[in-house]
Amino acid sequence: MDIKSLALLTKDLHVPAYVFNIDEFEARAEMVKKYFGEKTGLCFSIKANPFLLAEIPAIFDKIEVCSPGELTVCEKTHVDMSRVIFSGVNKGKADVERAMDDGVGTFTAESWLHVRLIDEAAKARGKRVPLLLRLTAGSQFGMNEDDIVAIIRDRACYEGVEIVGIHYFSGTQKKKTKTIDKELTYIDEFCTRVKDELGFTVDRIEYGTGLAVDYFNADADAAEEQRLSEISEKIREIAEKYSLTVEMGRFFAAPCGYYMTGVVDIKTNKGVNYAILDGGLHQVKYFGQYQGMQLPQILHIGADESVEKEKWTLCGSLCTTADVLAGNAEFADLSIGDILIFCRVGAYSVMEGMSVFLSRDLPQVALYSEKNGLRIVREPFDTDVLNTPL
Repeated sequence: MDIKSLALLTKDLHVPAYVFNIDEFEARAEMVKKYFGEKTGLCFSIKANPFLLAEIPAIFDKIEVCSPGELTVCEKTHVDMSRVIFSGVNKGKADVERAMDDGVGTFTAESWLHVRLIDEAAKARGKRVPLLLRLTAGSQFGMNEDDIVAIIRDRACYEGVEIVGIHYFSGTQKKKTKTIDKELTYIDEFCTRVKDELGFTVDRIEYGTGLAVDYFNADADAAEEQRLSEISEKIREIAEKYSLTVEMGRFFAAPCGYYMTGVVDIKTNKGVNYAILDGGLHQVKYFGQYQGMQLPQILHIGADESVEKEKWTLCGSLCTTADVLAGNAEFADLSIGDILIFCRVGAYSVMEGMSVFLSRDLPQVALYSEKNGLRIVREPFDTDVLNTPL
């Protein structure tokens, strides 16, 4: 969105506020689909931004859910539960049973316990549910190769589940596409091992690329598209052999988000210009940002461009010197009451910040599309109710 369009939206918002552009979200998914091909399914991991679920584009085949709270979001937004993949390391008996009663389409198992819980819940309901076994990348997530081989070998013992494939995700912000190539080769080789040893054909692969987003690069769109291009050949190769779904959160959502906040005070301390914002690091989260040392794209509404630009350090409202959102950001005629818009905050900022620190209100949240206009999906929320002892 351009600055004029964003400026118009601020008239209908109570800043600080997040605006998520659904058209840009969908365009991002369409670009991924263009490079990865029609045979590759797309899965949106809603932990990146559950608000986008309210108007999730049809181009997404699957929705990854990792907690009971995210399952509640799916219930309240009335998504097609058959599209949901229920993941996460902490699945209890009640969680599994609830997801099954909701009609969740696919379950993942991160351990032997998960396999047993899912199997028992399905048998108790006279069901047989699709199950993905998560292959570990060497962390607390997933299982070793030999554990997965043993589970598949004993698959006849699990009458409530149909083991359909492998789930794999090793981490986020991968800028080296060779890493993704190696991971896909590894998964393919493991599936071949399973076929050779057990005569079992893996049908599905659920793969999280962890593809990087460039928060501080002026040519971010071009750099990210280049990464898509570089891994597309390998993705298409795997999609010819398996039913492949690529799961991402950050890469899909980050570019569609805008955080709008106001300048509430300005001062110069020991030669440094400081602007205090109605917000802070509890509401704006850029991966890799530390005390404002890197500069994201920030738009200034109310600027007098005829005035020479000055350097400013942008600080939030928290009682910590770590609350610096940007240092050496240049603005013309920055004044109290001006609106600043931080770009590329569509992923995690709205969920990952230390939201209730100092009991400050949660910002308003809105969705925007050309078809539906601006729609408020959360009003400002008083967090003091969460911090007041009973």
